Amino acid sequence: MAAPQPKLDADGVNALLRRAFPGAQLDVFPTVTAVAPGRVQVVSPYREGLLRPGGVISGPNLMSLADTAAYALVLAHIGDQLMAVTSQLNMSFLRGAQPGDLHADAELLRLGRRLAVCDVRLWTESPDRLAAQANVTYAIP
Repeated sequence: MAAPQPKLDADGVNALLRRAFPGAQLDVFPTVTAVAPGRVQVVSPYREGLLRPGGVISGPNLMSLADTAAYALVLAHIGDQLMAVTSQLNMSFLRGAQPGDLHADAELLRLGRRLAVCDVRLWTESPDRLAAQANVTYAIP
């Protein structure tokens, strides 16, 4: 089965995210860097506040980026429907995410009329050294 075609490019998704979160501090807000059929890539800039004791990026920050990447993926493929909401997020932490920019690669597993199911993979060092993986489901209004 062919991957669904995106309705928005990276600039369009970034504009929607900024509209959805007008109070966000833009220099630390995740940025969509690429959109392709059934996929998006997102990067969140590193800052000291991401670290937990032990010097790795904290789980809540990883979960936040996984959710943001899934939201960006859904928006890229359904367009301007900001009321899409997370209905499920399951996270597996695979190794400590070392300090550095946090990257997410999100893929649509299924895009239906009411639900979108996404796979999100997170890393700082290399996509070959995943720090975490999430399955995220979004409810579409």
